[in-house]
Amino acid sequence: MKEANGASQPDSCKTSHPDSMPKNEKEGKHKKDFTWQLIMASLVGALGSSFLYGYNLSVVNAPALFIQQLYNESWSQRYNQTISGNTISILWSVTVSIFAIGGLVGALIVMPMVNVLGRKRTLLLNNMFAIVAALLMSLANLAGFPEMVIIGRFVMGVDGGIALSTLPMYLNEISPKRIRGSLGQITAILICVGVFTGQVLGLPEIFGQKSRWPCLFGFILIPAVIQLMVLPFFPESPRYLLLEKQDTKKAEKAFSTFLGRKDVSQDIEDVLAETRIQRNVHMVSVIELFKTRSVRWQIITVITTMASYQLCGLNAIWFYTNSIFEASGIEPDTIPYITLSTGGIEILAAVLSGITIEKLGRRVLLIGGFGLMTLFFGILTVSLTFQDRASWVPYISIVSILGVIASFCIGPGGIPFVLVGEFFQQSQRPAAFMIAGTVNWLSNFAVGLLFPLIRDGLDNYCFVVFAAISLFGAIYLYFVLPETKNKTFSEIDQAFAKMNKTSSVFKESDKYSSPEETVEQTENTKAHIDNADHNSMEMEYINQL
Repeated sequence: MKEANGASQPDSCKTSHPDSMPKNEKEGKHKKDFTWQLIMASLVGALGSSFLYGYNLSVVNAPALFIQQLYNESWSQRYNQTISGNTISILWSVTVSIFAIGGLVGALIVMPMVNVLGRKRTLLLNNMFAIVAALLMSLANLAGFPEMVIIGRFVMGVDGGIALSTLPMYLNEISPKRIRGSLGQITAILICVGVFTGQVLGLPEIFGQKSRWPCLFGFILIPAVIQLMVLPFFPESPRYLLLEKQDTKKAEKAFSTFLGRKDVSQDIEDVLAETRIQRNVHMVSVIELFKTRSVRWQIITVITTMASYQLCGLNAIWFYTNSIFEASGIEPDTIPYITLSTGGIEILAAVLSGITIEKLGRRVLLIGGFGLMTLFFGILTVSLTFQDRASWVPYISIVSILGVIASFCIGPGGIPFVLVGEFFQQSQRPAAFMIAGTVNWLSNFAVGLLFPLIRDGLDNYCFVVFAAISLFGAIYLYFVLPETKNKTFSEIDQAFAKMNKTSSVFKESDKYSSPEETVEQTENTKAHIDNADHNSMEMEYINQL
């Protein structure tokens, strides 16, 4: 064994870097990254998480009239009077918006859950929220208690808040860096599939009837139960096992299962090399993360990207879709079926993004997505303003709507979740996802609260606001976001180092030493711990081989 900087490295752990391999060997290795275990774990994890989030975004639209009738009937039975239109509007607004409030609660409690339970167990436990919510909402009509729908929507929001933080974290930590982006896009793809499924099941021929609408909410049980039954057969995140639980054997077994090969010594070494003193660093709190100078621009970028993700106006598109289709001369009875095309476009665009993200990179898809949204929002504003001038103008509006949806799903629809996992080291990641989730759900709630006011005040010109937000997102990312494709966490830290005005190589212990230590003492302690602990972990691993 050779020594370098006081840390020994076993010869068995040395392999050629992927970039130095011959092209055909490199492509073969890239294909082997997608093992069936990795794909199945990702799909099962997303089925009970991001799929349910997308499903609950759209499923509430079809039974809206029937749920409002339930409010009216229960009110009449209790108070012997008809409920006013304003009261029904308020109750319905609460029913819709409380989903975002629940999501905020879920985002706030996810950090202690993933730290204590781990990523996989958090996903499994989260299914309890989905099951409770499904039972509450599906039995509300039978019980005659509309409050059960509102409570169920809140509980389902908690499920979504936990899922949208835990799932991207889990996918990021189980995937090799060469396919980290593609695997991370499963979150976005399953959200789109969930939205589309809600639209299909809400058709009048299926569950979109007065006698069947509770089945729309009962369907939530199926993905939750499938995940509960299948996910336990897959391992926990190997990074979590190695760096937070210091369980080398289980981490090695997890890597071997996900990667489909027995020799995972290089993968273990890569993790140890990136975060050598992880065992001596406590998990970072949100406040500590905000105070950490070396991740300042990463946090700003996450907040900006997540806010743009929700505030860019896709919810407004869904509101205007039916009215624009009516203006185009499409029969009202056929509009629900035409609307399915928007769900199909979402899925195709998300799949395309997953296929191309490792070739084009995150920057191109994100900046291009926000830029195209700006363009299509501009065209949509013009076409809506002049839609009465000619019979063909409304069709431009339809194309613009599809263009906005496709542009969103190609980049902004899923990549922000990938970036959060890539920007931060292991000890910082739970706090980072908590920040991202909080911004996501607060922005979601703000859109639901403010959009009616913007729509009433600006009418067709409300899309100018969303065009401006999309343009801001594109410009910010163009000047700030580095490319993270196929880079280690340390390399991404280096890319941000100049903006953060820190040293080019980031150590996780930089900000977490005791306040009594002087700068010189801190540096000496870091150097000593870095070498000693890295040697200890490597020797422990070598002895187990």
